[in-house]
Amino acid sequence: MKIAFLGNSLTWGGYGGSFVAELQKRLPQHEIINAGEGGSTVINLLRRLDAVLDNEPDGIFVMTGGNDAISNIYPDTRPYYKKAQSIPDGMVTPEQFAQTYRDLLTQIQMRHTLAWVGLPPVEYSRELVEELGRYNALAQEAAQALNIPVLDLMRAFVPDEIPERPPLTLKEINLIGEHIQSGWSDYEAAQQAGGYTFTFDGLHPMPESAIKMADLIIDFLKLAD
Repeated sequence: MKIAFLGNSLTWGGYGGSFVAELQKRLPQHEIINAGEGGSTVINLLRRLDAVLDNEPDGIFVMTGGNDAISNIYPDTRPYYKKAQSIPDGMVTPEQFAQTYRDLLTQIQMRHTLAWVGLPPVEYSRELVEELGRYNALAQEAAQALNIPVLDLMRAFVPDEIPERPPLTLKEINLIGEHIQSGWSDYEAAQQAGGYTFTFDGLHPMPESAIKMADLIIDFLKLAD
């Protein structure tokens, strides 16, 4: 079976743990395509959907929403999304997210391709968890309207108690890019310094968390290990 994983940096896996790399290692009988790109919103996913479909996958696992939620509640990050991701006004509103997500899933089904939806987790702050929860609910609604199965990774990972933290700014977004370019990978120290549970920065999973994600996805997709 050929399965494409379409998403943002959580799917790309080049910054933190990679559940897609774990799937590729554990499922050699399947062809696993990593179609994740850092910084992507649902609008970016829709823009590159045709290129993914050109690979003729049997199914596409879609997971996005974190950047969309960040752009909506943290205005200081919008210059990044406007310039680097070509998002008008640098933000994806809930209304835009819902409509684009429906369009994305509909186009997948119109190509007679299986679809699955993952609801991404985050733990940076209570404010962001609540906002991503709103976006995840919209993604779930779009999926259920089309009878597409949904895997709730937010519920599986996010702790009950999350401290308040200052709003994300363009500085933090730029730091991600600088870390990637420099090859920085001191995830454990960053996790301990920030007091996070399954991520090292509130956004990106630790390597062991990515392995757990792979476990859940394998079980969800009913793929033989």
